[in-house]
Amino acid sequence: MDTALIIEAIERHIKPEKNERDYFLSLLNEKTMKRRDYLLHEGEVCKQSAFVLSGCLRSYSVDRNGFEHILQFAPRGWWIADIASLITKQPAKLNIDALEDTELLLLSREDQLILFDKVPKFERFFRVMVENSIAANHNRLLDYMGLSAIERYEMFCKRYPTLVQSLPQKQIAFYLGVTPEFLSKMKAELLRKK
Repeated sequence: MDTALIIEAIERHIKPEKNERDYFLSLLNEKTMKRRDYLLHEGEVCKQSAFVLSGCLRSYSVDRNGFEHILQFAPRGWWIADIASLITKQPAKLNIDALEDTELLLLSREDQLILFDKVPKFERFFRVMVENSIAANHNRLLDYMGLSAIERYEMFCKRYPTLVQSLPQKQIAFYLGVTPEFLSKMKAELLRKK
């Protein structure tokens, strides 16, 4: 198991001792997913968080008209879960699937809670992760309410420059809440302005 990336992510926020780090790593399970494989289906209870080692996952819901609404992309180095389902043990409202072949490390909620008791500094780490997620979702909601579609696209490009290059345009459109055709028109308009 290549653990350098997850250790680097953790050590940005906490400094576990070697035995604490080794204990955390012992709780993780490796998983490989093919493109379009599901980690979670809407209606299931989310029982684990996933850390992406390579590839990219997305979380999304599908409305009654069959339109996808992407909540999050999780590229290399990011965590993903249906947090509400994970915490409350209620059925998930999100689907999580792979946009490309992906390697993950999984941490079950049960093991996470045990980790918090045995190594309290990891509770701080996950609290910071949740706080960052809340702040990002807050900013995204404000962007959605206050910015035009073109401004939202420009903001997406600034925040996620690597994703703009690697994701299919259809996925970016669903994240922005526009049709793929509208996104193409916006991009053409932006190119004309340059």
